[in-house]
Amino acid sequence: MTVFILRRLSQTLFVLFITSLLVFFGLFVIGDPIEILVNPVADEIERARAAAALGLDKPILEQYWVFLTGALRGELGTSFVFGRSAMEVIIERMPATLELAFLAMVIAVVIGVPLGMYAGLKPDSWISKTIMAGSIVGFSLPTFWVGLLLILVFAVQLGWLPSTGRGPTQEWFGLQLSILHWDGLKYALLPAINLALFKLSLIIRLTRAQVREQSLLDYIKFARAKGLSRTRVIGVHLFKNILIPLVTVIGLELGSVIAFAVVTETIFAWPGMGKLVIDSIFQLDRPVVVAYLMMIVFMFILINLVVDLLYSALDPRVRLGESK
Repeated sequence: MTVFILRRLSQTLFVLFITSLLVFFGLFVIGDPIEILVNPVADEIERARAAAALGLDKPILEQYWVFLTGALRGELGTSFVFGRSAMEVIIERMPATLELAFLAMVIAVVIGVPLGMYAGLKPDSWISKTIMAGSIVGFSLPTFWVGLLLILVFAVQLGWLPSTGRGPTQEWFGLQLSILHWDGLKYALLPAINLALFKLSLIIRLTRAQVREQSLLDYIKFARAKGLSRTRVIGVHLFKNILIPLVTVIGLELGSVIAFAVVTETIFAWPGMGKLVIDSIFQLDRPVVVAYLMMIVFMFILINLVVDLLYSALDPRVRLGESK
């Protein structure tokens, strides 16, 4: 186990290095931040002074070397727009994105797993067919359109929930979270539902497929032949085995929800990392964009590692080998 974790961590360093290369040089090709950050009527002396202050007067390879040496010390540069550490700016926005992503996944799992199990256990009932039809609709609807529709119905017409922004926050283990009380949760519900819709449809279909597949296997038939109650067969034997692929998919989808909450955060003006990186791309704030993507890649790798460890804990047949 220890060797496996160490090997994965060493692979993490290599992946982060390749990511930094691609992102840094990709942003260099997009455009010159001086064109946006400096007043268009400024003369060449002022533009040169601004470029020198931001370190943009050096060759690209030298700029990358400065970034790389700073990254090894845990410094990913200073934001051109905010004038502060890029990591500090991102960490300020991180709790908003994390709470939105976790709330969306909780909604998707709590609703999706029971509906998927029902659809798998009773595939011919009209309720199951309705559930599967609804999952297809969830796959098909564009996120931005659903978000606008939610705002129109629940915020504008019914007036039940706020349309944009983030509610009052409360500190919890050093994090400023808004979902710990109702006033803040009201602001998070609409964006979380919008973010959860696609994942809900995916979990429903995956759970149904696993229930249908596992129900035909010998261990379920043997459990029924022993005279075990239907509740025990489903709640213990069947549910434990469908959890194995579900944990894998839920873990990966949690990473994608964090990384791709950009559209939802933009529609609902949610002050998270996604909205920050969109604004930074428009402003060519390279340090913030690079730091954000590096952090997202690291989070994906960390989530994959946790999923692998959970997979081994759920299925005794899976062993994280320590072979050379």
